[in-house]
Amino acid sequence: MKIEKARELGFCFGVRRALKIIESTARRGQSIATLGPIVHNKTVVARLKELGVRVVDNADNPGSGIIAVSSHGVSPAVLEKLQAVGVEVIDTTCPIVRSAQKAARRLAHAGFGVIIFGEASHPEVRGLLGWAGDMSIASMDADQVPLDRLPTRIGIMAQTTQSRAEFIAFVNRLNYRLLPRAREIRVENTLCQETQKRQLAAEDLAGTSDLMIVVGGHNSANTRRLAEVCQHIVETHHIENAGEIDDEWLKGKKAMGITAGASTPDEAIEQVIDKIVALSPEI
Repeated sequence: MKIEKARELGFCFGVRRALKIIESTARRGQSIATLGPIVHNKTVVARLKELGVRVVDNADNPGSGIIAVSSHGVSPAVLEKLQAVGVEVIDTTCPIVRSAQKAARRLAHAGFGVIIFGEASHPEVRGLLGWAGDMSIASMDADQVPLDRLPTRIGIMAQTTQSRAEFIAFVNRLNYRLLPRAREIRVENTLCQETQKRQLAAEDLAGTSDLMIVVGGHNSANTRRLAEVCQHIVETHHIENAGEIDDEWLKGKKAMGITAGASTPDEAIEQVIDKIVALSPEI
């Protein structure tokens, strides 16, 4: 069996930056906790726990010590809560997410209602909605956006990890609905180019593979997007770790592709490859 890794996979710049900040703080012996998991990957969170990094879920009562905002970012209201309780805050928000937050704030300040193509429950999107203000809505379905709740000037943007093709389709459908009533429509491209590179690389590899394995947290939006891209082309399995591999998947396969989400550490990818090799004596 041939095993090939996608040309772009694993940790992105934003995740590496966030982890470097958190780990260097922890190694100095300072008490530090993250507001929610720093990234959506259990292996990474467990490794940070071994360094003494806690996870807290409540900005109203985060405890003492340093609190780190995750790479997904938070709303201005959450930042204000942390400042109000007097904790020291380290902001590890991904620079791409930070740019999206600025775009949301810019649109809101200019008087636009903001429609975000994204998962309303995702931490990044919750933060973006906070930056976009009261006249903002997040949706994955253009037909479900309640346009009567929005002004006649509309800004459209995306959760950074969404698919380019799906964002284009969302914008096109939304424009069809908006044009009879909207006075102005502005589209901000807030998609992360690193994420787009990973999706394109996964798509290319899927086209030459009999099976794709996508490695990353089951609650990781960008990893799920990789799986969605691949599964339209070839048999695809999204796993979080090597222990989830089923040897039945490998039977009769000649070429296997491996890709991984932006919050997946290198060691998790290599463990998956090692497990596949162990299950495939013909390699």
